[in-house]
Amino acid sequence: MTSTWVEPSNTATALLLLGRGSDPATERGVECPGELPAPSDPDLVARATAAKAALGTKVFVLGHHYQRDEVIQFADVTGDSFKLAREAAARPDAEYIVFCGVHFMAESADILTTDAQRVVLPDLAAGCSMADMAVLSQVEKAWDVLTDLGVADSTVPVTYMNSSADIKGFVGRNGGLVCTSSNAQRALEWAYQQGEKVLFLPDQHLGRNTAVLEMGLSLDDCVLYDPHKPGGGLTPQQVRDAKMILWRGHCSVHGRFTLDSVEDVRRRVPGVNVLVHPECRHEVVNAADQVGSTEYIIKAIEAAPAGSAWAVGTELNLVRRLALAHPDKQVMFLDRAVCYCSTMNRIDLPHLVWALEELVAGRVVNQITVDPDTAHHARVALDQMLALPGGAPVPPPAPAPPPAGSQP
Repeated sequence: MTSTWVEPSNTATALLLLGRGSDPATERGVECPGELPAPSDPDLVARATAAKAALGTKVFVLGHHYQRDEVIQFADVTGDSFKLAREAAARPDAEYIVFCGVHFMAESADILTTDAQRVVLPDLAAGCSMADMAVLSQVEKAWDVLTDLGVADSTVPVTYMNSSADIKGFVGRNGGLVCTSSNAQRALEWAYQQGEKVLFLPDQHLGRNTAVLEMGLSLDDCVLYDPHKPGGGLTPQQVRDAKMILWRGHCSVHGRFTLDSVEDVRRRVPGVNVLVHPECRHEVVNAADQVGSTEYIIKAIEAAPAGSAWAVGTELNLVRRLALAHPDKQVMFLDRAVCYCSTMNRIDLPHLVWALEELVAGRVVNQITVDPDTAHHARVALDQMLALPGGAPVPPPAPAPPPAGSQP
């Protein structure tokens, strides 16, 4: 079967960026196999409330910090991706985990929960552009390049949490580990105790910022591997000399912030504190006053003195929520242009209502499952991360309860 790529219209592109369109060539699925409530339905909040109440303790709703307020209000727990996956693992009695986030997050929840639990993603089109920038076939080909050059045995793969289960599984099979934006330094310290080089997937900016600003490596120690070029676009000598092999991937939200953004807000707001996520570009991180994970950003704003001004370089839903929660402080988006995460924004109230009402009716929709072999090796990589100093282990999944009516 062959397909022809068609240049999208300006309208189609705009709708896609707003989270209201679709790209059938790349997305896992868009249409719901049922009737999606209209966004204009005035009863959506009441319907979500009623469905959640009907399900009771059978459902546990997770809400990522970047989700819309209309969805966050129904979350039992809010947090970053790994915190939410761990929260799911800590609720073995919840039959359904409704993950209001993106695809790789739901995969992690499926890996860490029991076989009896089912993870639901309200909209299958809620993916992650960064995670999609590293696919298994590309990474395996890159590993072949390193093997042919004789450096694979001395290279430790490290993948950011924002990656697919396939990539986490690859890393687990090859002696590596997963990291978050909070523990990337500890993960790299461990990796360099195991080998001479690191292949860092899929976010080049987190890898570069951690290596240079936290580990003391130089920019010359880092090379950028482009999976779309022969040999990654690198010479054999560049690969052999490198200590950090960065994958050419980035976050479409954090990557938009520029040095001009920082300089502009400093001109406009005297005394402003610039606070950014480490997924931002290296020059932006260098120019910021503080750098940290999503949880770090939240705590920094909470602890800031009244009257202080903050320009925050992260997703707009979170920045707006922080500004509303702290009216005694001036909290603003770092860039003049608004920037929601378009795929996070796909989880809206109509999709959440549809998913919950289907569960009430006994129909499990949009279930996310990871095959057992991939899940096993991904769990190996996750457990290696949790074994780092300061890591809190996730308990192994509890056995599934016996069928009703069975004898003990």
